[in-house]
Amino acid sequence: MSHDNLTAGKPAKPRVAVLFGGRSSEHAVSCVTAAGVLGAINKDKYEVIPIGIAKSGQWVLASADTAQWSLSSSSLPEVVPSAETVTLAEIGGEHQLIVAAPNEVPKELGTVDVVFPLLHGPFGEDGTIQGLLELSDTRYVGAGVLASAVGMDKHFMKVVFEAAGLQVGPYIAVTDRQWRKDPEAVRKQVDRLGFPVFVKPARAGSSMGISKVDSMEHLDSAIEEARRHDLKLVIEAGIAGREIECAVLEGRGTDAPRTSMPGEISVAGGGHEFYDFEAKYVEDNAAALSCPADMPEEAIARVRELAAAAFDAVGAEGLSRVDFFYTPEGELVINEINTMPGFTPKSMYPQMWAASGLSYPDLIDELIYLALNRRTGLR
Repeated sequence: MSHDNLTAGKPAKPRVAVLFGGRSSEHAVSCVTAAGVLGAINKDKYEVIPIGIAKSGQWVLASADTAQWSLSSSSLPEVVPSAETVTLAEIGGEHQLIVAAPNEVPKELGTVDVVFPLLHGPFGEDGTIQGLLELSDTRYVGAGVLASAVGMDKHFMKVVFEAAGLQVGPYIAVTDRQWRKDPEAVRKQVDRLGFPVFVKPARAGSSMGISKVDSMEHLDSAIEEARRHDLKLVIEAGIAGREIECAVLEGRGTDAPRTSMPGEISVAGGGHEFYDFEAKYVEDNAAALSCPADMPEEAIARVRELAAAAFDAVGAEGLSRVDFFYTPEGELVINEINTMPGFTPKSMYPQMWAASGLSYPDLIDELIYLALNRRTGLR
């Protein structure tokens, strides 16, 4: 990428650093999300600087070519390491991008007004990158450190939801020590939950490492598969119900969180038992969204109310997607909150807002507005 247009000094329009890639197993998903945002962000209004994080953790200046970061049938996009490393530093009271290479004088690439972190999973969505940005006093899109961490950990997320009076389904949390010390005790706990169960890494997203287990015979292999992604697990009882989602957008100023019309996921095709990674990102016709969901008006109102309550319960900012099970008895059981939902063309968060009257480019613009107008530090 040429540095010619990255002049030092304050740019005439807000400079947005789009940060993507990362060290987690969701690296490719993050790149695909970046492709969507880079293609839709208003270049007339913002100066956009794509910054990729390689799987090694190195920050590099990345291409703005969305085709490079899109998902194809033959390969997954990946940020590759470079001889030049990008860092973010405060110089003279301003947040400056610095690029450095061995045996070369570091170059200042100018100020950054806001960072748009499109990182999914650990080392990005879990409060770590948010902490780094807080340390540098840099504004950024989305939830802060604690909300990001709680939203990433399916165990503590449920603890917070329960404390806020939200209904969660039966589950157990399994630590690495518990599984290694007494696996039989874990099996007994799972047996009490009843089959089927969903075995999930506690701190992974995009359905990575998740298995539906119908009998004790397949439990151990599902646990080991989940442990490849995270040594802490959550095992949830299967809930008979429709999967309903709701997009939440922070209100301006003192306004309450805004909520979209609820959407419903239907997985049809490809042999998917649930909304897994392949259905989300790879197969074009594996999943469909109906928005608004076919529900009574009072149930729609309740979904929106509970989604806003979940957003406030974890202290989220910017954006979140809240997922529910809508049971045949009319109960709404909260499944999870995602504080950095996908922004791919197939992602449900922007689709629900589009169906609710807010287009993808306008949604991106609103998120940047919220970040630019949010104070830094404790808030």
